[in-house]
Amino acid sequence: MRRYGSALLLVLVGAAVLRISLLSDLYLRYVQAGLRPYLVVSGVVLVGLGVLSAVVRRDRESYDDEHAEGHEHGHAHHGPRVAWLLALPALALLLFPPPALGSYSAGREAAEVAAQGVGSFPALPAGDPVELTLAQFSSRAMYDSGRSLKGRTVRMTGFVTHGDDGTWYLTRLLVSCCAADATTSKVEIRGAEARDAPPVDTWVTVTGIWHPRGKLGTDAAWPPVLDAATVRTVRQPADPYEQR
Repeated sequence: MRRYGSALLLVLVGAAVLRISLLSDLYLRYVQAGLRPYLVVSGVVLVGLGVLSAVVRRDRESYDDEHAEGHEHGHAHHGPRVAWLLALPALALLLFPPPALGSYSAGREAAEVAAQGVGSFPALPAGDPVELTLAQFSSRAMYDSGRSLKGRTVRMTGFVTHGDDGTWYLTRLLVSCCAADATTSKVEIRGAEARDAPPVDTWVTVTGIWHPRGKLGTDAAWPPVLDAATVRTVRQPADPYEQR
């Protein structure tokens, strides 16, 4: 059976890719939605190559056996048994897909303020609360000279991270292509409703009002602050990342 190890490895990897991209939405933990077709095609190709490799190997060995009749067989050379360990990561990915990036990844990234100039932003939609992503809220809080957030009630969803001084943050990871290029967007949550910080990595929806801090366009304005009126625990969304 060891002779088919490489074929089995291809099939396992391909099946894992198909499981997360074709049979579920788990692929959103790793890449943007637009890359789904490429993942499906890649999974099909890998499975096909694995099956083809096994068939070719079987036919070649049958041919060799037929032409070896009446002759002494040479010693068969197979890879070491430990090589089968290479199949374990692919099998683990198939059975136990890793979770989306969370507080650990967010905490490893240094706080960096984008180098963009202060300016005016388009008006927010009418009606409160207005739904915003963390990136949208952060941009307006840090760079909007028109102060479009002033007096508006906003609602945002993200996961919880904790600071060293007892503060906690509503956090979201932003991606351009996939989880490998993820960067962190976070908002400090204050107010009576935020006094007891939820556990790390808990997904919550927070409704509140912007709390101005620091001079626009400077490090002092980061991270932006929200005075929370409500904090509600929610399920992790199918797509846990915000898009740039």
